[in-house]
Amino acid sequence: MRLYTAARVLTGDGGILHDGGVVVGGGVIRAVGRISELPTDLEHVDFPHGTLLPGLIDAHVHLTMDGGPDPVSELRRTNGPELLDTMRSNARALLDAGVTTARDLGGYGFLDIVLRDEINDGIGHGPRLLTATRPLTSPGGHCWYLGGGCEGVDEIRRMVGEQALWGADLLKIMVTGGHTTPQSKPWLPQFTDAELAAAVAEAHFLGMPVAAHAHGVEGIRAAVTHGMDTIEHCTWQTESGFDGYDPALADAIATAGIPVCGTFNPLLARDEAYATERRRVVGEMRRRGVRFIAGTDAGIRDTPHSAYATALATMAGYGFTPAEVIRAATGDAAAALGVAGSTGSLAPGRDADLIAVHGDPLVDLSVLAEPAVVVTRGREYRPERVAGG
Repeated sequence: MRLYTAARVLTGDGGILHDGGVVVGGGVIRAVGRISELPTDLEHVDFPHGTLLPGLIDAHVHLTMDGGPDPVSELRRTNGPELLDTMRSNARALLDAGVTTARDLGGYGFLDIVLRDEINDGIGHGPRLLTATRPLTSPGGHCWYLGGGCEGVDEIRRMVGEQALWGADLLKIMVTGGHTTPQSKPWLPQFTDAELAAAVAEAHFLGMPVAAHAHGVEGIRAAVTHGMDTIEHCTWQTESGFDGYDPALADAIATAGIPVCGTFNPLLARDEAYATERRRVVGEMRRRGVRFIAGTDAGIRDTPHSAYATALATMAGYGFTPAEVIRAATGDAAAALGVAGSTGSLAPGRDADLIAVHGDPLVDLSVLAEPAVVVTRGREYRPERVAGG
């Protein structure tokens, strides 16, 4: 067993232990408490001026995309074995960034399942992966090139069943169009109500939660109406811009308890007008009780998997305190993704997913950019940039 200690321990549920520690053994957390309360006859790793906290969770990534200037063209150019190598590299980049759980919301050729199983079997290096495989989209619709195009109730049910048969952890539905497919219109729905109802019913019957990609107002409304489990983006987009915020629909999201993954990354935040309106709307949604979780859309243009801390800083720019950002990236994200019994908090019996950073992220979120140690299910990693420095 190993004892990790630090000046402070953030437990993931809002708790803070000063001069605390975490005992890890057999892949799980054995004890959490003040140093004076923990056994000392163990291998000891100390961060006297640092912080221990749960491993971070990125609730929205795309491992098949490289986060460069044109990731879609690069994806479509790449063959299967080469693409799997790209995904392995992206998974390791997430791990180096302190991410010990990631939800991959759009894969190609079921390679995300191959990678997930490699990591679970200890062959590969990366975070715990929750895989959606091919996102359901309309023929020629948003991200059609990932192979999830379908229409009609019967074809949609067949597609959902096939995803489950391959071992998908969840279903993603492109309820609206999106920004990375040129002919797609993000404000317009892509499926009928009957098709969405069939997809959600089939997925839930097969034990798969449903993530709704929804930019436009009617897509957001459909996600609530049909009982989808998370809403991705939720930008309230209309044909004229990001100006469709509906307070009554925000109330419905809050009442239904559907978490929103706002994919707060620096890309759109570069647009000052967008960022100002987004900040206002997010604040209003939160005042109405909508719960946000952390996710980056890593892999899309200029959004590398290694830059999770930068995305968390962007989230703070939308009005979240550092403590709220950390909760959104740990305990709250774990609850939203259905893995709170395993990860997202530091407590006895949970998987040993934790990171150590130099400094105090409650004061300065930027210290999350360079984890000193990353532990995932008991396996300790020294991030490459730290080991190399």
